Amino acid sequence: MKENTFRHRIDKETINRLPVAAFDGEVVVVRTEQALAAAIDYLNRQKYVGVDTETRPSFVHGFYYPTSLIQIATEQRCYLFQIKHLGFPKPLRDFFGNPAVAKIWLAFNDDLVGLRRLHYFEPRNCIDIQKIVNRWGILDMGLQKVFAIVFGQKITKNQQLTNWENPVLTDEQARYASTDAWATLRIYLELINTEQLPEKQCKKIIEEDHILQVKRQQEQQALALQKRAEEAKKAEEAKNNNKPEKA
Repeated sequence: MKENTFRHRIDKETINRLPVAAFDGEVVVVRTEQALAAAIDYLNRQKYVGVDTETRPSFVHGFYYPTSLIQIATEQRCYLFQIKHLGFPKPLRDFFGNPAVAKIWLAFNDDLVGLRRLHYFEPRNCIDIQKIVNRWGILDMGLQKVFAIVFGQKITKNQQLTNWENPVLTDEQARYASTDAWATLRIYLELINTEQLPEKQCKKIIEEDHILQVKRQQEQQALALQKRAEEAKKAEEAKNNNKPEKA
């Protein structure tokens, strides 16, 4: 078991200085029933897989597109299921209900809501990184930040807002999507081989962080109020300077 040396949080400036990591295994795009059968057969023989989804971005408030892509990765291979073209077939739904395979997600409930809009299913043995990561003293929740804390490397998010309903994914989209699912799996495998912190220590870390976050928020609010007061004072002074002098 590895010693736990994880930091609790990491900022964007630090992440930007880290070396880039990306999935370099085999990427398999699944669009046909034949490819689906081969993929499910392979995945059902795994112990752990990483899972993520992609959805075409919407720039209209309150409007959401259906899930476009499901990525399921092992350490060596990632399957990209093009749901927009394949649908959400029963063999894939059954796989998510297979208790023998641990399916590792990040923000599982968000993906579950989107997938259940396509077809209802009952997932089993699904583990959400966000629900367990604080056992190791990690307080950040985003995939990029957690990956940076655990591995000291950066995964890029530069394809996140591209069109995931494209009939043919670009190489950049395929690599990005595969990396997200692979990164989730890698995080989990590293965590379970690293010492957890004692429960009391975790609670103390969370409490101290909460106090710090509240203090920072109060400082930011005070600065914002000060800035508005200074702007109002300048506006009043300018208004008075522009008044015509009395004869």
